[in-house]
Amino acid sequence: MHHTTTNMPSTAAANPAPSHPSSPDPSSSLKPSTSFQFDTPSSFLAFLSSDSSSSRGKKRKNENRRRWRGGGGIVLVVVGLVCVVCFWGNWWMICRIGGGLGKLKDRIVTEQEMTKIGAVVSKEDLPKIVKLRKPLKTPYGRLLAMAAHSLAAKQNKPEPRGLWEQPSDLASTWKPCSEQRDWPASEGNNGYIMVTANGGLNQQRVAICNAVAVARLLNATLVVPKLMYSSVWRDVSQFSDIYQEEHFITYLRPDVRIVKELPRELQSLDLEAIGSVVRDDDTMKEAKPSFFRKYIKPLLLQNRVVHFIGFANRLAFDPIPFQLQRLRCRCNFHALLFVAKIQEAGMLILQRMRQNSSQPGPVDQNLIGPCAKVSEVERRPHAGKTARYLALHLRFEIDMVAHSLCEFGGGEEERRELEAYRQIHFPTLTLINKSKKLPYPAVLREEGLCPLAPEEAGLMLAALGFNRKTHIFLAGAQIYGGRSRLAALSNLYPNLVTKEDLLSPSEIAAFSNFSSQLAALDFIGCTAASAFAMTDSGSQLSALVSGYRIYYGGGEMMTIRPNKRRLANIFLKNSTIEWKIFEQRVRKAVRQTKQIHSRPLARSIYRHPCSKECMCRVE
Repeated sequence: MHHTTTNMPSTAAANPAPSHPSSPDPSSSLKPSTSFQFDTPSSFLAFLSSDSSSSRGKKRKNENRRRWRGGGGIVLVVVGLVCVVCFWGNWWMICRIGGGLGKLKDRIVTEQEMTKIGAVVSKEDLPKIVKLRKPLKTPYGRLLAMAAHSLAAKQNKPEPRGLWEQPSDLASTWKPCSEQRDWPASEGNNGYIMVTANGGLNQQRVAICNAVAVARLLNATLVVPKLMYSSVWRDVSQFSDIYQEEHFITYLRPDVRIVKELPRELQSLDLEAIGSVVRDDDTMKEAKPSFFRKYIKPLLLQNRVVHFIGFANRLAFDPIPFQLQRLRCRCNFHALLFVAKIQEAGMLILQRMRQNSSQPGPVDQNLIGPCAKVSEVERRPHAGKTARYLALHLRFEIDMVAHSLCEFGGGEEERRELEAYRQIHFPTLTLINKSKKLPYPAVLREEGLCPLAPEEAGLMLAALGFNRKTHIFLAGAQIYGGRSRLAALSNLYPNLVTKEDLLSPSEIAAFSNFSSQLAALDFIGCTAASAFAMTDSGSQLSALVSGYRIYYGGGEMMTIRPNKRRLANIFLKNSTIEWKIFEQRVRKAVRQTKQIHSRPLARSIYRHPCSKECMCRVE
């Protein structure tokens, strides 16, 4: 921000509340366990790249020699201290890697820094280096063979009891009620709020609902949000291409005044020149309402317009006034409805996954609107009981794989490919990695900081007891490694399909160049599934799908949220562990994560709607 906002505190001066990661920002669910704090990405970068001077190194070497000459006892003490320091330093790095690097990925890298990186890869070269289709290399051959044998032996046997059921717990004691209002309509006469939401579909959805809440907080009029074009997503879709614009405006009218564009007299303003453009760097992450009242409202009153760029995680979840928090829920669960063409394609996906024999599910009406009734009318007359299917969201696109800094069995070729991708899309990671102070890929894997590979997801499902005949809807963008990477998973579960498999070429043609609209189809397929399995708790899609299923599911829609750290510890024993023990340990690791809890303090209301602001207790 410029001019009128020079007194605004920078991100470095803020102490934001804990925040949740978003794609491809794989912040682990692990929280830092030490007191080390870095207020800005640059301070963390400076720490990583700092080295002792050569003179200090020589002095230390001379001191070490004197210690060796002075006696063995002193040497042992020094060695012990060094080990302790190294241990805690490495441990701290492991804990920070998820959150710290998530912030660093958004940092702008200067030309001088790119020179330090020694980047020689251009965007034009990248397709030649990265091969999306390649033979599968995996260390899990033994486990996969045992899993295939187990699935074959149990093919005609009943699945474990309660496999498809959500444990009877908290979710069944809550019902949706965020549509209830208890405040007067806002006149929106303090000015206009504009937002250009960044990221993919689900990150943009969060930004939209946060913008709605801020507009109400500041008594401002909201201009229908714009969606930022991304070199990663390459989608030119705008709000009205994905969501029902008229419904959004009219449904929220009692809460916020919303218009489609700025008044003509304000359209000619140079918002950048007058300091009305507010980027993510200008706003602390998880900012409290007081921040917006103190710094944004005066700017709004002076210039009549404020334009937020990004904005996905810029409004805190606590402390937030009750009705404002409820408005966020109302926006996410009621105001954002997909347009007709997405609903119609979503209906086809659900019909075909359910083999044209199912009754509409508990979320169908909210996901696909009138198409849910059409689906019921057109189902086969002889349809029996509901056909179940499992939705699996794999976060194994190349952006996630490259950002994780993990290795997935592809050897030197894989390392070269992922480093080339990082040079283009995550240059800061490449810069940091040159310092050689980051944990090794093996350490990241032990800590559960690596995305689950397709074969690991298949082993998890097999261990949980899902039958080989299970119909699985696979969500996600293009998997790194292509079909060959999915071979192990599809060999275990041959009824594995994607939206591209379910829809004919003519049916999916309208979406082929629009990744956000394709992501909306994945959202529908996952949310309406009988069971949903995520592989990365940090994914925005998984978070929003999970919350939607809790809000509308009545405590009956089972969701698998694996603890990747526990699973990693089990997978590390792949060369010796017996299948029966593997089954037991995986089931124990997953069982606890199926429970639903009330929203913890400062956690996302979109992911954890079981709270008095969003839902009401069933009497």
